[in-house]
Amino acid sequence: QLQLVESGGGLVQPGGSLRLSCAASGFTLDNYAIGWFRQAPGKEREGVSCISSSGGSTNYADSVKGRFTISRDNAKNTVYLQMNSLKSEDTAVYYCAARYKLGGSCQYYGMNYWGKGTLVTVSS
Repeated sequence: QLQLVESGGGLVQPGGSLRLSCAASGFTLDNYAIGWFRQAPGKEREGVSCISSSGGSTNYADSVKGRFTISRDNAKNTVYLQMNSLKSEDTAVYYCAARYKLGGSCQYYGMNYWGKGTLVTVSS
């Protein structure tokens, strides 16, 4: 069964850090660009960060630039999202998604596979 599984969410205080993981099973991520998305209560889902299949190209939403870092370890078939200096407005369910795409840049559309999400709550 082809699936993505997110982990690493939880409750953290403002200013704290979390690292989310996105692990693939049933397929390898080598040829897939990966995106992290989030959806806060009452809001639409938004793209947070993405990384190309090679890892050579990344993109960040303005709201997380300088605080979040996306990376990938193809040997472990896993993509990570390091989140620092967390704010209450970062509270959301975070999803990872994969799009089959060799080389080039990454996008927040045309995703082939989605995970079920992991909840991040930033609160004191």
